[in-house]
Amino acid sequence: MSAPEPPRTLVLWDVDHTLIETRGVGRAVYDRAFRVATGKPLARLAAIAGRTELGIMTESLRINGVDPTSEAVERLTAALVAGYNEMADELATTGRALPGARQTLAALATDPRAHQGVLTGNLREVARIKLEVFGLARYLDLETSAFGDDDASRPRLVQIAQRRAFERLGVPFDNSRTVLIGDTPHDIQAALTAGVRAIAVATGKSTEDELRAAGAVEVVPALTPDMIERLVA
Repeated sequence: MSAPEPPRTLVLWDVDHTLIETRGVGRAVYDRAFRVATGKPLARLAAIAGRTELGIMTESLRINGVDPTSEAVERLTAALVAGYNEMADELATTGRALPGARQTLAALATDPRAHQGVLTGNLREVARIKLEVFGLARYLDLETSAFGDDDASRPRLVQIAQRRAFERLGVPFDNSRTVLIGDTPHDIQAALTAGVRAIAVATGKSTEDELRAAGAVEVVPALTPDMIERLVA
């Protein structure tokens, strides 16, 4: 019996507002975690859309009068992970997997041409919790993924995911064989900077026109299984 053909496309999914919505639970976790980590209330949260958690945490500490030392960032990281673990049940009842997300991931998981991972600004453990809460982690290889605690630069996360996929699968996913799906102009800019293909999904706060203006050639209004051919083309 001949060996199966290796996957030819590395599909990297953003998480928030592409696959799931926390519907306010994420902010509640941040409020609690910031007080635990710093002893101070979170008066202002840095802009979060399309950014990595390292950048969000560093700026949030600074604008709230806390020196963003490595120790402070580590304390906030630990508090955020603990907070999501503690509020997992609330996340499950308040948040949701976006329409079409589960069906699209499940359909793509049966396609041998694709290998699915994650490229997200979330911390690794936070991403895992969110995806497990909504039953999506089973379709994604989190070992061939990149997260917001790997690097502050979103374009560099693409290279990290490609390297991990090669190390795990022995398959070289160059830029022509990598596609990133996200909902913000930051996602599109990361893909363009890294040199990989981007598909934008208008399920977040950015409109289809805004996503096209950011450089997205392909924009879909929502995730559906019939978009799979676009992903592995």
